[in-house]
Amino acid sequence: MTSIFQILMLILDIAQFIIIAHIIMSWLINFQVLNLRQPLVASLWDGINRLLAPVYSRVRSILPNLGGLDLAPLVVLLAVYALRIVLTNNAAVFL
Repeated sequence: MTSIFQILMLILDIAQFIIIAHIIMSWLINFQVLNLRQPLVASLWDGINRLLAPVYSRVRSILPNLGGLDLAPLVVLLAVYALRIVLTNNAAVFL
């Protein structure tokens, strides 16, 4: 059962990394540090967007419209942190 706990924590670590990479890439693209005309940047951006679009769309449907401010990545990242805390505090269940 410990292996299930470790696998769940690994999945949450990967999700956290992908969300943070998406946030940083969006900032770099908006400040024109990264250019979407470069094939590598465009393919990375498209891949990350395809991974996170289903999750973000569900969160965006719940959140109120704040104009140009998108809080969906923040809410999803907080949910990942909350899941990590819940799993860590209940690690005895997996032993």
